[in-house]
Amino acid sequence: LCSIIPALNIKMGIKALSDKQLKKLTELSHYISEIANLIPNDHQPYVGRSAFTHKGGIHVSAVLKESSTYEHIDPTQVGNKQRVLISEMAGASNLIFKAREFGVDLKKDNPHIRELLNKIKRMEHAGYQFEEGEASFELLLKKAMGKYKPLFTLEGFRIVNEKIGGNNLLVEATIKVDIKGKKILTAAEGNGPVSALDSALRQALEKHFPEIKKIHLSDYKVRVLDSKDGTEAKVRVLIESSDEHGNTWGTVGVSTNIIEASWEALVDSIEYKLLQ
Repeated sequence: LCSIIPALNIKMGIKALSDKQLKKLTELSHYISEIANLIPNDHQPYVGRSAFTHKGGIHVSAVLKESSTYEHIDPTQVGNKQRVLISEMAGASNLIFKAREFGVDLKKDNPHIRELLNKIKRMEHAGYQFEEGEASFELLLKKAMGKYKPLFTLEGFRIVNEKIGGNNLLVEATIKVDIKGKKILTAAEGNGPVSALDSALRQALEKHFPEIKKIHLSDYKVRVLDSKDGTEAKVRVLIESSDEHGNTWGTVGVSTNIIEASWEALVDSIEYKLLQ
């Protein structure tokens, strides 16, 4: 119905819904998916997250000048929005669009653009992917523009896995961070190394940043990038986080060590929210 209704309303002129009701179609689609305990289809026509998504540099440049050249309707008609992705195919137009979205004034003649594009290409070649890790890209952009100041610095961490007899595996993380010159050492247990690291980091930060209690890790995905390398293969970790308002954001980490990749994505996730 979410594909048929806008086709009737917009394409055929048959008023199945009022214009005001039609603008709530994307929200309704996501609500139904939530009730049915289904993951929303990003590629669904009209209401999917990728329905009005653009990637290539020349493509994006044309869209910014005249969106109707690539979009069959105004996405706001169905409550959706235009998205521009950052990837190895990105051009200056992609960066300018995303910078504007993040509240950063980036001009086309800014010398940081070429440097940033080259860095993105190197990182994508190393395995990073910013399509689902836009929060990591926002931090990367702000670092390049000198608009980023780290809230805390990692001094070090240690993961201990212990299994005795037939008992469950015990995982403990010890972490040391520097917050404004103050060294803080915490330890926590978890179901796995990432869970333990997350708990230990939260313990270290909660006193200084109480809003961290409202950040939840809602999805965690690991992908082996080159399986032919066997146990030495790089892995990409994607973390999706959410807050009490239902806002979600994605971060990414890459390493030959799954714990290091997870840590990178985890820190980006927390820093992104705390810097908002």
